[in-house]
Amino acid sequence: MQLLTGKAASAHISGILHPQYQIHGFSVHLTVRSISSLDPTGQIDFGGGEYIAAGRRALSPHQVRPEDKYQWWDLGKGGYFIECNETLHLAADEIALIEPEDRLLRTGGWHVPLFVRGHVEPVELLLEVGVARLRIKENARLARVRLFRIEKLKTPVKAAAKKSFGKSRTGKSKK
Repeated sequence: MQLLTGKAASAHISGILHPQYQIHGFSVHLTVRSISSLDPTGQIDFGGGEYIAAGRRALSPHQVRPEDKYQWWDLGKGGYFIECNETLHLAADEIALIEPEDRLLRTGGWHVPLFVRGHVEPVELLLEVGVARLRIKENARLARVRLFRIEKLKTPVKAAAKKSFGKSRTGKSKK
């Protein structure tokens, strides 16, 4: 796998608000568009016939100071859905890793790192707040995306498996 530069990765991301602040050496920041609380019940089964996604209740941000251009969400301990402003457009040989921003971790919030492929619109994250109160401002940078290009294998997996069949750990034939 080859890690792409932030500039190269940004060509696969639409909705970037401020490229000069979001594009870095080998990553691009993702920003908050909206936050929803979890409606209490989700359900998952083996086959998917009884699957029910957890509901969402949109949360409205509020003004903290009169001079603020953007508003804030005031979150208590628990889980929330985050929708990002950005959209990913990945080629068949690309995969993206979305990881929490360091500052988010230091405030007591996190989301699981995840790999995604294809067209991802909207980018959604499940945010967990581990502190009593976390304030998030509209368009806050809370995740980083790193884009990797998957290199094709030079030796097909099946052929490599056939070559090693019948050999011991030392590489010598068992015959």
